[in-house]
Amino acid sequence: MAQRHLDPTDPTAQAVTGDALAGYLRARATEFLRALRTHRETGGVPAGGAEESVDAALLLRRSARRISASLHTFRPLLDPEWSEELRPELAWLSGTLKLEHAYEARLERLLQALNRLSGTTALPAQPVAAVAVGTLPDGARAAGGGRGTGTAPVPLNAAPPGTGGPARPAPAPERGNLTVGAAKAGALLERQLTLARTRAHSTALQALGSSRFHAVADKVALLASEVPLTPHAPGTALHPLAAAAEERLTQAVAALPLLTAGHPYNAEALVHGLSPDPSPHPQDGPWHQVRLLLRLHRYAREVLHGGNSPVAVGLLTAGQSLNRHRDASEAAAAAAQAARTPRIAPATAYALGVLHADQRHEVEAARFAFQQAWRKQTVGAS
Repeated sequence: MAQRHLDPTDPTAQAVTGDALAGYLRARATEFLRALRTHRETGGVPAGGAEESVDAALLLRRSARRISASLHTFRPLLDPEWSEELRPELAWLSGTLKLEHAYEARLERLLQALNRLSGTTALPAQPVAAVAVGTLPDGARAAGGGRGTGTAPVPLNAAPPGTGGPARPAPAPERGNLTVGAAKAGALLERQLTLARTRAHSTALQALGSSRFHAVADKVALLASEVPLTPHAPGTALHPLAAAAEERLTQAVAALPLLTAGHPYNAEALVHGLSPDPSPHPQDGPWHQVRLLLRLHRYAREVLHGGNSPVAVGLLTAGQSLNRHRDASEAAAAAAQAARTPRIAPATAYALGVLHADQRHEVEAARFAFQQAWRKQTVGAS
């Protein structure tokens, strides 16, 4: 796969040095402090609260991610002790602030999927009666027709395997007409994820009032006025370090099994996803890593362009696909976790199994979309 280089025809490219890095970091630190001031003025980051509070939390995360990424990519040009101390603290802050929003978005995604699968909202090109389990894993094909077997898919309101009850007709496509299994599955997910979101909200508020956060804020405040560069950094070109970040991304993408990875419908994937083992799906790790490397590459481009990096549509599309991949992967894990709840009804467990398979299907679709976007990006840059 052809490697994409950063603006090779730009005549001023070699003039970007450590001074530009210092300017970028000062700008992001100022952005961080401005968001912090807004947060304090609005009194916190309540879920569904004032728009200013939500925007302030997002801006804090945005600034923290960019500062942390720059400290990682350009660490040879920065004081090592200072950068290695600040970078993990910024990662901790960003990770803490994102959880509440992540749980909220995950619940919304899963409830919408349940509605779609149960016939509450039919997809334009898909009959309501045929929605659901044509995408079940191979291990579940006995429950209702496998992928590519020629057997009609089973609607979500069919009786779950082993219950002995006959399949019922598909529901009419009326809003709110959820089947019993889907309704109970949705209620279970809502309880679990709302509780997790509430805890994440409390954790975020505690973090923003902690001495640990104040120490981070103090370091960022100093960064806004003085960047601890190494003595040789002001005149050192940034392009080799940015190109190294791009090379790491290119190598990671090349190692992805773009054509064969995923197989989320085989028995192995089903057994892992619904087993008592709560560990992440083993097929997803390399894709999550590529997502992080793509973010580092994008932020390195921002540094080279002084925060005004031209929009690279291919990179943007690829990044959106990987975000979808992460969201679907985490949603599938949440459905599998809910299915492990002791003593739930068979119909509820069956609905959660269908939901898990649906989200693994979304994982596969996101991988395909990334593959297409990345090929367009590399071909266009070659």
